[in-house]
Amino acid sequence: MMFGSLFPLLQPLLHRVDPEKAHDLSVAALEKLPLPACGPDDPRLAVTAFGLEFANPVGIAAGFDKNARVPDALMRLGFGFVEVGGVTKHPQPGNPRPRVFRLGEDRAVINRYGLNSDGMEAVAARLMQRDGRGKGSKGVLASRGVLGVNLGANKDSSDRIADYVDLTRRLGPLADFLTLNISSPNTPGLRDLQGRAFLDELIARVLEARAAEGLATRILLKIAPDLDDIQLDDIVAVALSRGIDGMIVSNTTIARPASLKDQATAREAGGLSGKPLFRASTIVLAKTFQRVDGAFPLIGVGGISSGEDAVAKIAAGASLVQLYSALIYQGPALIGEIKSAILRAMARENVADVAGLVGRGADVWAKASA
Repeated sequence: MMFGSLFPLLQPLLHRVDPEKAHDLSVAALEKLPLPACGPDDPRLAVTAFGLEFANPVGIAAGFDKNARVPDALMRLGFGFVEVGGVTKHPQPGNPRPRVFRLGEDRAVINRYGLNSDGMEAVAARLMQRDGRGKGSKGVLASRGVLGVNLGANKDSSDRIADYVDLTRRLGPLADFLTLNISSPNTPGLRDLQGRAFLDELIARVLEARAAEGLATRILLKIAPDLDDIQLDDIVAVALSRGIDGMIVSNTTIARPASLKDQATAREAGGLSGKPLFRASTIVLAKTFQRVDGAFPLIGVGGISSGEDAVAKIAAGASLVQLYSALIYQGPALIGEIKSAILRAMARENVADVAGLVGRGADVWAKASA
């Protein structure tokens, strides 16, 4: 894997430049390098979730490929699914730079991008040009892997719910799943949509739009890790009553753990991701798993920096996992490490598939303290 083998050489250079510039260079490299496809995954890694077939349970979270420039290149790195975005209805620049900060000693990142996006029309145009996309399909795509699109509202929108509806209509035919991102900490007021009344209206209108368009696209909900039990109860109750297809747990956190070594950088505003997010996000994942009680699958994201972290997310209740920040520090080799760790866990627990590992440790994680 060319990109993966080059990473140890490129990492010191990338970390000498501004984090956002380094990110842009990484995306540009994926656009230009002739990446060969990875070999086939071990069939035991296959997962069926949301009625979709995943070759393996390891995905890349929204935020890396914000504007759908390299979804198929990311698939060739070995991901079982790719979530692009967040995408807003209209183009917007996001917050002023600098807006991304590395906490190297903590293996963490703080970002306050503010949903910088080329807008839904530019993203739609790129997705329509994907190689292997099913022609004229209105639902699941005939692509090399499962594709999700993360949706967000424009900062200056007068009707944010209408933004999500329009995004669903435009991008739904081009994706296997859509994620309603109501948990970014960097768009003022966006997390207010996690309140019960707003959330109920949001999901109802999005599902109505999906039905009106005749789409089979799955609708997922991404939540914050900074929820108390009452807020989580409300969110899950709405999700269950409206019949969404799944949830992603969780987004970045506005908390700053006392354990952070780089306390100076920790004072920057924005969402914290990476290794320090692992424990809090996994606890919320386990609590969500308990409340959902098998009604739909969950994707676990937040702080995965090793194969064993991914196995722990699955044990806490995730059918699939996503990563992003750890790639900044460890590179694409982490993808294969996670797959190997999952296979070892399956052998250790004497189960035939990934589903046999899901939720085995949820009760323990749900009782843990952040």
